[in-house]
Amino acid sequence: MDLTWIHPIWALGLPVALAVPLGLWMTRVLDPAPDREGRGLDAAAALVLRLIGRPRSTAMNWLEYGRAMLAFNLALFVITFALLWGQNHLPFNPDQKGSLTALGYKDSVGEQHDGADTAVIFNTVCSFVTNTNLQHYAGEQHLSYFSQFGSVMWLQFVTPACGLAVMLAVIRGLRGQRNLGDFWQDLIRSLLFVMLPLALVSALLLAATGVPMTFEGSAQATTLEGGSQTIARGPVAAFVAIKQLGTNGGGFFGPNSTHPFENPNPWSNLIEVVSLTLAPMASVLMFGRMLRERRHARVLFGVMMVMLLMGAGIVIATELQPNSAFHRPDVAVGANMEGKEVRFGPVATATWTAATSATSNGSVNGMFDSLNPLGGLVPMALMMINVDFSGVGSGFLNMLMFVIATVFIAGLMVGRTPEYLGRKIEAREVKLAMVAILIHPLVITCGTALFAATAWGSSTVANPGPHGFSEILYEFTSSAANNGSGFEGLSDNNPAWNTATGVVLLLGRFPALLLPLALAGSLAQKKQAPASLGTLPTDNFTFGMTLIGVVLLVGALSFMPAVVMGPVADSLSKGPAPAARAAAESRVSEPLVQVSKKYQRTLTDVSGDN
Repeated sequence: MDLTWIHPIWALGLPVALAVPLGLWMTRVLDPAPDREGRGLDAAAALVLRLIGRPRSTAMNWLEYGRAMLAFNLALFVITFALLWGQNHLPFNPDQKGSLTALGYKDSVGEQHDGADTAVIFNTVCSFVTNTNLQHYAGEQHLSYFSQFGSVMWLQFVTPACGLAVMLAVIRGLRGQRNLGDFWQDLIRSLLFVMLPLALVSALLLAATGVPMTFEGSAQATTLEGGSQTIARGPVAAFVAIKQLGTNGGGFFGPNSTHPFENPNPWSNLIEVVSLTLAPMASVLMFGRMLRERRHARVLFGVMMVMLLMGAGIVIATELQPNSAFHRPDVAVGANMEGKEVRFGPVATATWTAATSATSNGSVNGMFDSLNPLGGLVPMALMMINVDFSGVGSGFLNMLMFVIATVFIAGLMVGRTPEYLGRKIEAREVKLAMVAILIHPLVITCGTALFAATAWGSSTVANPGPHGFSEILYEFTSSAANNGSGFEGLSDNNPAWNTATGVVLLLGRFPALLLPLALAGSLAQKKQAPASLGTLPTDNFTFGMTLIGVVLLVGALSFMPAVVMGPVADSLSKGPAPAARAAAESRVSEPLVQVSKKYQRTLTDVSGDN
């Protein structure tokens, strides 16, 4: 019996089932009725607001809400920068880790520099403030426990909560409220009632599977040969829980969830891969409940699920093929196991690959640089479209921009003024949506072109040719999508890469939050028109297929040349697949075999005559 597909069924089916009750819970606690604000469970959020000096909520329009969100993130940036800079002077540093600036780096010609590199702190702060967790350092080697918790882990709570808060404000604008809510109240509710409870449950489950949870320093072990070995450890279970649930992805250890302390067995692997997609899925269902548009939400959920399943199916199929480095047809090879944990195998690794790149999480349980070329194309493509569940809150906002574009295009096709949820989509809304959509490919392609054409990028790749180009393309795609994963064949810890990707991280995050806010504020000013026979329905199969077509078309027009120069050319340069190669060589060698047999018969006849 073939059990290959049991893992992806569990890993992708279980979060769908759990997302239904979680979406209901999120609707009730994040959007309580006016008469229930500050009462019952919501009293805890009201108490925290009073403690931070806000005794009552404030009605905010989209501009005020956006300013509050930006001010909060600016404060996060400054505080975290200071903490990482001076971690060697702060407590909870049993292994005496120095400042993060002392890592050193390699310049564009590969020369090692041991001086201070402030750019790595800039990159790290940009990464964690933007809910990305792109890491150009190894956590167990370079961060103290205080930095892991006080500088990094708390951002893994507040940044997804920030994205969820903006999503709540946008939903209120879509249902016609000019008051989009209070950012601080939404932020506190998201933290107290969603992120903290989920992380607590997940951390307990992970600790039960064997993930360490301790504040003691590194352990010193004696090897069988009598040598000494330092084994890093720490509060790993708590860190891993929120890195997965908050679509953060940053690992406590450098190897991320390939490390046996972060992911010791198949049970921990299942818990973590389910956590990847749980909150983004529940967010879509919460959207339908808050707007009383459950059929429309189910269509959007179905569109995202179809694209996720397609991606998972393709990468699983490619990784079940032999590694493309095997050229001899007489070598018996199985699935591609390069860069994969034997504990999990190619199917579990491929399932994780699709889920982590679709949800802008970026954690890994195998090395993406070792994927077959077309397998490596899947996570890259999912990040390029960046609408497939994606980040908590922010991922849905990316999809909303494509929904607006689809409604506009479909309205033009039927000759009507396009409407969405009863409100007309006019020039302002279309411009905001298209700017939000086009910023993403712009920063990816411009950054890739610059680094591919200069020593900043060309001297830092581990592989020449198309695969090296893919490494550069993937790094900028991951940064712009706020994903944080990498092909890891790239020497990217230097001032050029740290600065460039840091800027791209910021451009990938904040316009994607502010532009939907502006669009929701614009729609909230308009009167809702009743549905008529000419209204374009957005809750049926036709709209879903049209939406998929628009997403794929925009993605293809934006990225096809880069994809052809990278993963596609890399795949073609490997030659035919081993099976096809064996058949081809067999056809070529068959006439030679016949000639050889005829020659042997001739020799036998001659020997007999003699």
